[in-house]
Amino acid sequence: MSDAALPTEAPPGPTISIRPPGKWSSLRLGDLWEYRELLYFLTKRELQIRYKQSVFGISWAVLQPVVLAFIFALFFGLLAKVKSDSGPYPVFAMAGLVPWLFVAQSVAQSATSLVGDANLLTKIYFPRMVLPLGRVLALGIDLLVAIGVLFVVALIYGVTPSAAVALLPVFLLLAFVTAAGAGVLLSAVNVQYRDVTVVVPLAIQVWLFATPVIYASSLVSGNWQYLYAINPMVSVINGFRWALVDGPAPSIGTVAVSWASALALLVAGLVYFRRTEQFFADVI
Repeated sequence: MSDAALPTEAPPGPTISIRPPGKWSSLRLGDLWEYRELLYFLTKRELQIRYKQSVFGISWAVLQPVVLAFIFALFFGLLAKVKSDSGPYPVFAMAGLVPWLFVAQSVAQSATSLVGDANLLTKIYFPRMVLPLGRVLALGIDLLVAIGVLFVVALIYGVTPSAAVALLPVFLLLAFVTAAGAGVLLSAVNVQYRDVTVVVPLAIQVWLFATPVIYASSLVSGNWQYLYAINPMVSVINGFRWALVDGPAPSIGTVAVSWASALALLVAGLVYFRRTEQFFADVI
């Protein structure tokens, strides 16, 4: 057989080396875009798990804020005589509960997402950040449904949105940034310190009373407003009430403080997550 008939060896291909991110490596947020299909399927999975074999299904996204709003209206509006600063108390309460429930549930579910999917972490590689973010995006669907119901409830009470509704996306994005920042940070902390599972529900209850869900933020006046606005949910809820139920407009200064606080929380969460990500599979 001639040498020409012998099969030739293929030239060696490029070598791909997969290493965990180091403590001071880039945040590599581009990985989330590369794995966007995985993020989509994880979000879809969360929705299916939540409403599978559920009698009311997606209606729970409607029933929860509606029922809580009328309970708050009974005890705080009717009995305790808590004043609202934007229309009837049921509408006022629901406009606060809709974004609050989204962020509170997102933080609680994101915090346990890595531990809950430990079987995935120890078997295959993918950007671990898609797990907490998938929980936030799934609850975002509930948020959009609840906003639609808030429109209807407001109209029933004769309250119509103002022109400020065009700025609602600014406050929606602020809610997502807050939920993602806290969720990503706590999910990483929870891998090593399981106390997070116990602390988060208590912290959310305290956070509720530090947020103007039940009462109007106008109770806090003067320079204290800027300290109060370090809690990003203050501007989120004030923005929702301004845009959807014609409440008083939040000041630009307090909104700027809330955005700075939310972005700082998000950056801290991303940095801590990336610095500890390489140890998740070993510790979990």
